[in-house]
Amino acid sequence: MSTRPQPPVEALTGQDVPDRPHQRPIKRTRRITAPQITGRKGKSPIVCLTAYDAPTAEIIDPHCDLILVGDSVGMVVHGLPSTVGVTLDMMVLHGKAVMRGAKTALVVVDLPFGSYEASPEQAFASASRVMMQTGCQAVKIESGSYATETISYLVQRGIPVMSHVGLRPQSLHVFGGFRARGRTDAIYKEIVDNAKAAADAGSFAIVVEGVSAELAEEVTDAIDIPTIGIGASAQCDGQILVTPDMLGLFKRVPKFVHKYGSMRDDVEAAVKAYASDVSDRSFPRAENLYVFKD
Repeated sequence: MSTRPQPPVEALTGQDVPDRPHQRPIKRTRRITAPQITGRKGKSPIVCLTAYDAPTAEIIDPHCDLILVGDSVGMVVHGLPSTVGVTLDMMVLHGKAVMRGAKTALVVVDLPFGSYEASPEQAFASASRVMMQTGCQAVKIESGSYATETISYLVQRGIPVMSHVGLRPQSLHVFGGFRARGRTDAIYKEIVDNAKAAADAGSFAIVVEGVSAELAEEVTDAIDIPTIGIGASAQCDGQILVTPDMLGLFKRVPKFVHKYGSMRDDVEAAVKAYASDVSDRSFPRAENLYVFKD
């Protein structure tokens, strides 16, 4: 298994050899590019997570190849019932914040529902605005059969595109909710065909969400760009999770999420301790107070 692509030695300061296969040099100064992600096809797994704010982006950046500013922000930050209500203004706002925290990972911003489906021209207007105002390196769109012309149009005009097949959250009203896809022969073939079309149109990578492991593996074998799995297969070229989900912020998470932390419990314990200290006047403590100087 090969290691991740590294920049020339002159682009590094300090340590230039990772301690572990998944740990990039912390002091690396050059940002990962979309072509480098494409070049990882079939090589070392691509590590991806979501971020919506600068502090989170700063924490996860040294450990991620790709950070997605997902329209999932509508649900996990703003409390919306789905991603459908997310606006372009929201994506720009959160994209700017993430770019302030992330220094080396490739940053991709979702185009929200209604901002790209009408025409390639609409998609270009939305994508160019996002890239110009946030400084991100690529955009992501959910890729049905309608999307190939749009993908090609964007790529030809200098906008790297990450695609998305399988369970497409922006289409939940058509699918009847957040349900796994590809469980019948017709839909199975449709997802494979959509993935091939998105790759042929110029996508640099493709998210495969909420499908059987067998389908995810067939898609991975069928295309020459990396697949990024979420609720798919460990054999995808990379994996992505919604960061608050994997950190354990929510009581309920999708089946495909493994909780790597207990953030909700930690926050509740800290707030309970703070409330107790305030109630019995043990906070602020002496070390938290300013001393008057004449």
